[in-house]
Amino acid sequence: MSKKQVKVMCTAFRDGFQSVYGARVFSKDFMPAVKAAYDAGIRWFEAGGGARFQACYFYCREDAFDVMDLFRKTCPDADLQTLSRGVNVVGLDSQPSDIIKLHAQMFKKHGMSSIRNFDALNDVENLRWSGQCIHDAGLKHEISVTMMGLPPGVDSRGAHTPEFYEDKVKKILDAKIPFDRICFKDASGTTPPRTVYETIKRARALLGKDVHIQFHSHETAGNGISCYLAALEGGADGLDCSMAPVSGGTCQPDIITLWHALRGSDFEMDLDIEKVRKAESVFKEAMSEYFTPPEAMASSPEIIWSPMPGGALTANTQMLRDNNMMDKYDDMITEMYDAVRLGGFGTSVTPVSQFYVQQAMNNVMFGKWKKIAPGYGKMILGYFGRTPAAPDPEIVKIASEQLNLQPTTKTVLEINDADPKKGRKAAEDMLADAGLPITDENVFIAASCLEKGIAFLKSPETAPDGVRKGKPAGKGGNDFTVTVNGKSYGVSLGEGSAVVNGKNYSVSVKDGIEKAAAPAPAAPKAAAPAAAPVAAPAEAAPAPAGGSSIESPVPGLVLRLVAKDGDSVSTGDVILVIEAMKMEIPIKAKVDGTVSLAVAQGDKVSTGTVLATIA
Repeated sequence: MSKKQVKVMCTAFRDGFQSVYGARVFSKDFMPAVKAAYDAGIRWFEAGGGARFQACYFYCREDAFDVMDLFRKTCPDADLQTLSRGVNVVGLDSQPSDIIKLHAQMFKKHGMSSIRNFDALNDVENLRWSGQCIHDAGLKHEISVTMMGLPPGVDSRGAHTPEFYEDKVKKILDAKIPFDRICFKDASGTTPPRTVYETIKRARALLGKDVHIQFHSHETAGNGISCYLAALEGGADGLDCSMAPVSGGTCQPDIITLWHALRGSDFEMDLDIEKVRKAESVFKEAMSEYFTPPEAMASSPEIIWSPMPGGALTANTQMLRDNNMMDKYDDMITEMYDAVRLGGFGTSVTPVSQFYVQQAMNNVMFGKWKKIAPGYGKMILGYFGRTPAAPDPEIVKIASEQLNLQPTTKTVLEINDADPKKGRKAAEDMLADAGLPITDENVFIAASCLEKGIAFLKSPETAPDGVRKGKPAGKGGNDFTVTVNGKSYGVSLGEGSAVVNGKNYSVSVKDGIEKAAAPAPAAPKAAAPAAAPVAAPAEAAPAPAGGSSIESPVPGLVLRLVAKDGDSVSTGDVILVIEAMKMEIPIKAKVDGTVSLAVAQGDKVSTGTVLATIA
């Protein structure tokens, strides 16, 4: 009896990058590994989209469209697939109809052949127009149902069960959305294997034998391979796999690991495993200088209580490191339990996973539900679609009051198509104001990346470089994982320096233990400087007598200035906006008066940094 062939999509160069490096990688570094994988016989790649689109502009000084073009040139006859978040396409915020259509057209133009299209709330209405646009652009549409396991002890109320997922497939069929494949996507790796088996089995019965069913999961909770075997037994045709060094842990299972798990079974992959091993060697060397977060390489049983997706986990720990907030990580993970439990059971995948993270972080920083994150609040109020279950009424009430928004039952497209701040016209105005050419590509970049996209287009060479590299791993035996009080740190020792969790420090290491030097006596207090150094906005001068200083509530980046020096402002007016953890935080005047800014756009600030004074 012949064995069933398992079709594998290689996710290493999109989801693998997102799950380990927070999507912060340079194409010149990894493209030789893409060529090696192609030469090994792999003909189906995840080649962009998702977080890899914005990350190119935010952290890598690259144009995502150029990277897609290069991917196509490297893999001329491969199926190159990207990831889209339904009405959110490639951002956290949702888009109007014209930008959703432009997304499909631009990705087709730049060499992509398939788009996996999902909605984190499993609201089929959010897949209707986006799926039609993908189909009309001449791309293969892989429609998705998103999965996760609810935290232990939480009543499902009918959500995230095999029956729930079966109902979503029925709704997709009833909506007559054109699609070529269907994927069941578990970004957090928390769905129990038996639920996977029963879900795929029910989907196969509904779809018949000819529709391709793909399954996607992560090893984050430690049961990725178990779920993959369950999916195959249930009737799946294909699985998503990654390649070392971005496999296992927070990523998909490795192609080689799956090959081994299938030995002696009724399934096999049509790949030369020795060629795949060679490709992995090329890939490991290509990424050898990149900092690998310790948390990316380990599975965590705690994830089933706080379903953090692999793709979001390291993206967020990278941002925590950027803002010197890694000490808040464990508390943030703990707070995700209530964010999920009370938030309506949206699947923990972007953008909903980020909404959970943002609310969890706010609960840590400001107190339980004292500050509703805008994305989380808008989600439970209905502005991203219908949640699988009704959110907690008290949290809905708090969100409505804090955000000054009423719950809505309008569709996302109804809301966005009527919003003059969104869409092609708004993007063209941004480009015109910046003196930039109005092309389809630039319009999409402006619409999906806003100020950061405009900043990149104006000056790519001065855009932020957020790629983390350290001493090449495994060379010289100076790479360690150091655990202190239960927290892990990746440490690479060099000559007079150390890279700790991706940040460089000057260090001196000697044999033996020297007696600690006595602390130096305190220096006499110097007179306060007349003005703060430009490089240190945290040292800005205090407010003048009778005035009021406005301090940053969190570490972050000054995203934009709303007021100018000398402007008259009233209590409650927005003076500037800070970005922290992909969340925009408006900073408002606390009193009436004349504003004096202490920071500039693009400045990094810490908690307590004086942002402005009002006199």
